[in-house]
Formats: sequence, structure tokens, C-alpha cells
Amino acid sequence: MSWFSRKSATDTSAIREVETPDADASRKSVPEPIEANVRASLGAMDSALVAVVVALIAFGVVMVYSASAVYAAEELHDGMRFLLRQGAFAAIAVPVMLIIARFDYRRLRPLTYPILLGTVTLLVLTLVIGRTAGGATRWIRVGPVDIQAAELAKLAIVVFLAHSLSKKADRITQFSIGVLPHLIVMGVLALLCLLQPDLGSALMLGMLTFVLLFAAGAKLGPILGALGGLATAGALAIFTSPWRMARVEAFLDPFAHREGAGYQIVESIVAFGSGGLYGVGIGDSRQKLFYLPEAHTDFIGAIVAEELGFIGMMVLLSAFLFIGWRGARAAWHAADDYGSWLAIGATSLILLSAFFNLAVVMGLLPTKGLTLPFVSYGGSSLLVSSAAVGLILSVARTSASVAKSKPVTGANEQVESDDSAARANAARRSKAA
Repeated sequence: MSWFSRKSATDTSAIREVETPDADASRKSVPEPIEANVRASLGAMDSALVAVVVALIAFGVVMVYSASAVYAAEELHDGMRFLLRQGAFAAIAVPVMLIIARFDYRRLRPLTYPILLGTVTLLVLTLVIGRTAGGATRWIRVGPVDIQAAELAKLAIVVFLAHSLSKKADRITQFSIGVLPHLIVMGVLALLCLLQPDLGSALMLGMLTFVLLFAAGAKLGPILGALGGLATAGALAIFTSPWRMARVEAFLDPFAHREGAGYQIVESIVAFGSGGLYGVGIGDSRQKLFYLPEAHTDFIGAIVAEELGFIGMMVLLSAFLFIGWRGARAAWHAADDYGSWLAIGATSLILLSAFFNLAVVMGLLPTKGLTLPFVSYGGSSLLVSSAAVGLILSVARTSASVAKSKPVTGANEQVESDDSAARANAARRSKAA
């Protein structure tokens, strides 16, 4: 039984209100589509979620400067370099989030396949003309900006799955229709990421796909089989790559490889230990003084733990949990299945990225090269995470408009105000029966 099969049982009372004896006759008398009224009466924006995300973005700018200033001054002769760039990305990210929040998410559906095709094109171009750094080709240079197509792929797979799953709701249990096409699309995107190579992004694409398929009610057997296949492919990618094997060995016993592959994990663990309960204070980290590599990108969580301590990390985790709660709330109250899958996918994108990043910096998982949403340095990650929150906000606002439009006097007015909600819940009604 899918997540929405259980949810739809709670919606039946509202559906019965719409289905008055004169509903069909009244509906015929409505001269214009009700969608215009729904768009005109979108609910208020989730100001609490906006405030938390804006605070996270601002916090990220501060922490990027704290973690990078010494390195940038010594190596690049410009201590403000990463601060200015991250600040510029933040100044763009907040308007992007708010613009998408004001956008009716249902208008995104016709753009699903152009977005998917554009993402595949960018991934291919990355392999052909991309910039190489650290042995990986993951960026396309456009003027002064580097675009990381793998970040866009995560959002593209969410948009695609939301559209496809809502369209195939009654056939999701059929492997050839409800599971296989989604695995193929995910596999193409993951393969292009692996060729960069970017194992972390490939695994993230797989996790997003499996979360949405499971929530949609796909049979568990095929999902577990595909998950086993992905795990096998990941194991082969690790065992056939000496540097990936070194990371695994360092993860299993980092202190035995302290001078080699385990160096970064050990220094990250030292940062956590140094922070204690209250931290050493913002700007006073010692590990950022050329002890911990990538301190302002993938391992910025370790600097947060050192400077703000256990309490600071708990506040940071609470912010991500709050985003998860508001995302789940938006999905539960969404006006249609498409909005629900969109909210679930966008929320999973943020939470899974945060979980894997923090698990890596605490030595609980091998290093994967995933950023901490809103906090790590990187324009592509920041913009994609902000766009994901914008989608959650858009879904939440549209669901609020449907709830607002419930009751007026007269059968004709009631049907007019509830018509959009009835049509949005048509798929759920059959499941509730």
C-alpha cells in the first residue's frame, strides 16, 4: 500500500462534501476553469521555513569565511575570495527560492522532459569540455562561474519522478511500467556522474529514486533487487579503483592510515573532539590552519563542530530537521499527487545530502565528496538546495489555497470553490474506496 493510499482515507470526508447530489449539474454551470481562481488565491508563504533557510544561508556565508580566510590569504593572496563569491551566490539563492515559491508548481510539469534533456546535455558536455581538478572532471566553466551539472541532476531526477509517478499512480506496482523506466533514467544520469568520476552524486541519485519509488508504493522486491544491483556496481567501482579502496581502508581504520588516505578523516575527528560542548569560538578553529583539507567545502561540518561545539551542531541539525518537518507537512497536505512527490523528493534531496555529509565528517561513512546544503562553499549546491526549498514552499502555498476555498453558501458556489480540490483528489478517491 502506497503512502497516499493510507493518506487518502483521511481525505474522504472532504471529498464527500464536494459530491453533493447536484454536483454534476452545478459543475456544468461553471463557465470558466476553476484553476484561475486557485492561482489567484494561493496561500501565504511558510515564513518559518523561509526564515530558517535564510538563516542557514547566512550562517553558511559566515562559516565559509571562517574556514577559508587563512587558506585564501596564504595560497591565493586574497583572504576575502571565498567570502565574496559565496556571498554573491547567497544573494542570488534567496531570490531564486522566493521566485520559485511564488511560481505555481503545476506549471513545471510541461518542462519536465526539457529539464531532463538539458541536464543530460550538461553532464555530457562536462565530460567533453569540463574543468578537471583533483582528478575529477565535474565543472563547466562559464565566465567566472563553475557549473556542477551533477547538482542539477539531483533536482532533475526529482522533477522527473514526481511527474512520472503521479501519472502512473494506478500502475506503480507493475515493474515494467512503475519501476523499470525510472531506474533506466536514474541509471543514465548516474552513469554520466560515475564517468566524471563522482560516486557520491551517483549514489544520491539512486537514493532519491528508491525513496520516491518506495513512497509511491512500488513492490519492495524489485526495489531491493535494483538496490542490490546498485550496491554491486558501487562495490565494483570501489574494488577496481585503488584510490577508492584506500578511502575504504582509511574509513575502517583511519588512525592506521593517518599519514595517507586517513589523514582527512583523522583531522576531522580531531576537530569534533576539540570543539567540546561549547566550541572554541567562531574564527578560532585550529584545524583550518592547513591541518584539515577542504575545510570550507566538504568538511565544513568539522569546522562548525570545532568552533561552535556540540550545542552548535545540535542547532544545525535542528534546522535540517525543521526543513524535513515542513517538507513532510507540505507533501501530506499537497493539492495533488504531483505536488506530494515533488515535496517529498525536494525534502529528501536536502536531508540525504546533509546526512551523508555529516556522516562522512564524523567518520561514520567513507568520504564521498558531498556538500553540506546551504553551508558548504559552492554556488551550484547552494542554488539547487534553495530551488528545492522553493518547490516545497510552492507546494505548501498551493495546498493552502485548496483548503481555503472550501465552504460557501449554495450548491453552485460550493462546487465552484471545491472543484479544483475534487479534481486534484480524483486519483486518491479510487484508492480510498
